[in-house]
Amino acid sequence: MTMPIDLVLVRHGESVGNVAIKKSRKGDHSGYTTDLLELHSSKWRLTDLGREQAAKAGLWLRANISPTFDRYFVSEYWRAKETAALLGFPNANWLVEFYLRERDWGVFDNMAEDERLVKYPDWKKKRKQDGFFWAPPNGESVADVCLRNERILNTLHRECSDKRVVIVLHGETMWAFRVRLERMSQKRYHELDESKDPKDQIYNCQILHYTRRNPGTNELAPYLNWFRSICPSDLRLSRNSWETIVRPKYSNEDLLAEVEKTPRLID
Repeated sequence: MTMPIDLVLVRHGESVGNVAIKKSRKGDHSGYTTDLLELHSSKWRLTDLGREQAAKAGLWLRANISPTFDRYFVSEYWRAKETAALLGFPNANWLVEFYLRERDWGVFDNMAEDERLVKYPDWKKKRKQDGFFWAPPNGESVADVCLRNERILNTLHRECSDKRVVIVLHGETMWAFRVRLERMSQKRYHELDESKDPKDQIYNCQILHYTRRNPGTNELAPYLNWFRSICPSDLRLSRNSWETIVRPKYSNEDLLAEVEKTPRLID
């Protein structure tokens, strides 16, 4: 069994939680209202901007990939469901899948930046040591989300061979899919995670399109060998062109050269 011919990942539109988080990182914690704090983050709704982003993403998908898909998957979180509905696919039958939920931020969930720093003053330092394996207290690391995504990938192999599939999900979950689909090393993940290039980010309603169909020759490959990243709400924020996925391979010498960048503490 093979993967789908086209696998399209769509991040949800801007949510009320996204607004609160952005403000909080700049020192304005007013977004964490009493009403917001009483909600679990799974029930955050889209803002007006988020709904506009979803509509634009739907227009782009229908015009540039397909007016319909063979299978529709969506995270069970409210902001993802709302986005999926607003993409505007006629007669879509969405399969709600809880494995597609956002990364679990544990005790940090729905907590303002200043409160995190007061209660856990060393958390940013520990995350910087290795953002791929670091997990917030009682939460998930990116590596944990990669393992969770394997269940979705198994379903795609088993049920969606040679089909077109669209999935509406979350930013961190999309990063985990990137790691698995592109066989991304932790080094490469860290480079992208720390990059200052805006085109290396995943924005609200960003689209990641993976395909087995060679964009140049139209021939089918056995693997998802090409992808492109599109931000329909602002194409300046994405590369918008096809890239070939090169899965890294290492010789013995390559492996040793990598680990020898860190000194042995005991001879």
